[in-house]
Amino acid sequence: MNIRLKLAKISVPVFMKKKILDELFWLTAQAFQSEMPDLKGRSFEERLERYARFTQGEAEKTIRQGRDLQGIKNRLFQNAQSLGQKLRKSFKISTAEEVMAAARILYLAIGIDFWGNDQGEIAIRRCLFSRYYSPDVCALISSLDEGILAGLASGGELSFEQRLTEGKNSCRAKFVFKESIK
Repeated sequence: MNIRLKLAKISVPVFMKKKILDELFWLTAQAFQSEMPDLKGRSFEERLERYARFTQGEAEKTIRQGRDLQGIKNRLFQNAQSLGQKLRKSFKISTAEEVMAAARILYLAIGIDFWGNDQGEIAIRRCLFSRYYSPDVCALISSLDEGILAGLASGGELSFEQRLTEGKNSCRAKFVFKESIK
């Protein structure tokens, strides 16, 4: 594992967590074509709770109004993929092991106990967002997860087998890496 990821595993400074969360907030608002709430003066924890409530509200409204779900999923995926690609370059990620290490660091920073291996097996035992999301909201917002991982891995596909929001004891998913990263 490269030195940048080793250092990030030790601790991610709050200013960096805020920066990543703010970018995630912005790209999510763009995907829903809605205004982003004002975050000035908010702590990281306040921003994170606001993000959970914002995504919950926007997704519920989208589902209730029967808006273009596939279009929103595509925008969430594409925007998150761009963020993942930026993080891939920043952390100089080149292996499947490094993809999963970076994902773990990123997800832990936002209240998600993410575990993944270089075969693409993923488990999430604890997730802050499962307190806010219904199964339908989780399925819509998970397009962000698909995009982040595809960006970190320079391609690939994520599929969930089970979710905490469905009453299961963990989320289980599989990420299929592109051949070139293995």
